[in-house]
Amino acid sequence: LQGIFVLGLPYALLHSGYSGLFLIILAAALCCYTGKILIACLYEENEDGRLIRVRDTYEDIANACCKKLAPQLGGIVVNVTQVMELIMTCILYLVVSGNLLSHSFPYVPVTEKTWSVIAFVTLLPCVFIKTLKIVSKLSQLCSLVHFIIIFVVMTYCLTQIHQWSWAKFRLSIEFEDFLVSVGVIIFSYTSQIFLPALEGNMKNPGEFRCMLNWTHFFACVLKTTFALTAFLTWGEETKEVITDNLPSFLQTLVNLCLLTKALLSYPLPFFAATEIVYACISRGNHSNYSSTLFALGVRGSFLLLTLLMAMFIPHFALLMGLTGSVTGAAMTFLLPSLFHVKLKWKKLSFLEKCADISVFILGFLCSLAGIVCSIKGLLEVFG
Repeated sequence: LQGIFVLGLPYALLHSGYSGLFLIILAAALCCYTGKILIACLYEENEDGRLIRVRDTYEDIANACCKKLAPQLGGIVVNVTQVMELIMTCILYLVVSGNLLSHSFPYVPVTEKTWSVIAFVTLLPCVFIKTLKIVSKLSQLCSLVHFIIIFVVMTYCLTQIHQWSWAKFRLSIEFEDFLVSVGVIIFSYTSQIFLPALEGNMKNPGEFRCMLNWTHFFACVLKTTFALTAFLTWGEETKEVITDNLPSFLQTLVNLCLLTKALLSYPLPFFAATEIVYACISRGNHSNYSSTLFALGVRGSFLLLTLLMAMFIPHFALLMGLTGSVTGAAMTFLLPSLFHVKLKWKKLSFLEKCADISVFILGFLCSLAGIVCSIKGLLEVFG
């Protein structure tokens, strides 16, 4: 919830003004809600009225919803959507790593793509990751690095408190710029892809809802505080990535921290994507696909695929925006609300039904707006 997207939040406030602060809070509440209803779809009541976990993955939920239409259709759609988003996330980390290295060492005569290859070499041990425990340890380190970055930026901003002014906030906004802000804010909270596995691996799954409440609350407080202090410091000069606003002596330090964060963030989406693909391939009694060597082959292929796409796809940021608008909105808003209505309709109260339908409509509008903006950007680039 505190990913690299956080560094774009001050820029989002530049284009959304006061409404951006409201959006940060609203997005936290909505993403927390869809996370809860998604996990609720994993459970059914038994004869004694107790909740039993009858499904394990996002795919299982989708298949349960589509079993009358086509038993495997829902799972296929969800798996393709998940893998697309996860691969795009991995590629983004490689692209960001190459960019950060080139900016940190501008005097070294090496291209950005070559820096991406160097970053890729450090990620090769990812092929040996077998459990979520290893990923969680790396994620802990990633969180520590993230807080160092936030601390450095906010400390500098507090030294500039004498020039803060609320007059820097916009009252009027342009619609297209506002849509960009909505995308940045909403997708800085997305975590639904990982939630079924996370809840299933918890020592006490009964604490899941409480955990989700607190993590989204603290994420919201941190995002709001960070975005606000950074925007009040730089105002109209706020750049897309706020660390670019820092003085040069701090920029190199923060860029290296960001590089570390990007590399430590890579294993989580990589592990999730390879697990989905490996599970799909080895489903059933295919003994040929259960070997360690085959698992290493799947992970190695994915690792190489992310590097090749990062190096050879032009205008990757725009393509990622287009994919993110489709997959991100679908996995965060559309599918959780749709599945919850489908599986729990008879047990939902009137207000819960209204909430699910409202979230679905909101997700559809966000997705549609993001697709239109991304396609427009691609058309402008390609003339």
